[in-house]
Amino acid sequence: MMFHNLFFTLPRFDAKMTVITIVSTLALTIAHYHPTWRPMSGVVLFLVLPLAVIRFAFRESPRTYGFQLGDWKAGLAISAISLMLLLPVLWFVVRSSPPMQTYYAPLLKPSLPLYTFLDLVGWEFLFRGWILFGYARKFGPDALWLQAVPFAIAHFGKPEIETLSTIFGGFVFGWVAWRTQSFVYPLLIHWAIFTFVVLAAGGWFG
Repeated sequence: MMFHNLFFTLPRFDAKMTVITIVSTLALTIAHYHPTWRPMSGVVLFLVLPLAVIRFAFRESPRTYGFQLGDWKAGLAISAISLMLLLPVLWFVVRSSPPMQTYYAPLLKPSLPLYTFLDLVGWEFLFRGWILFGYARKFGPDALWLQAVPFAIAHFGKPEIETLSTIFGGFVFGWVAWRTQSFVYPLLIHWAIFTFVVLAAGGWFG
């Protein structure tokens, strides 16, 4: 009996927290080891898969995970103000950072807006929808930091200056989703930033 209690007694896990953690980690791992599948791998692994789990396994509405417009007036205002403040700073950072130029300039292509959107729509739902609102049920506002950690780790391999900022950037994106109850507005901000950074790295703005 003592042997059994020592090795086979497990703590009680929250089933949904466990599923969210395992599915998210596996999806990020698969996407990392198969980068040539981008951007469609992100759509399938980070958007379609979590939505399928929410709908058919959890039997819940995706709206409860931020898959909605939410507070659209606040969302659009926050997005516009954020971009007005961020884009000039990003232009300076990109133009003064050769690693940023080297990494992002090759992504410049005629289909850039579509590419960046497809690359980010699943990415943003994974972190600012599925993980954030899923974890918030158990951890409350601490979910803002919890979702920012894997977001930062997922940037490993990108330019150092960008990766160092992502724990804070991930928190801010999470706050925007939390405030608006929607992943749409972090997506809009991130989409504009990603597209702008590629254009700046390619020399479009001087």
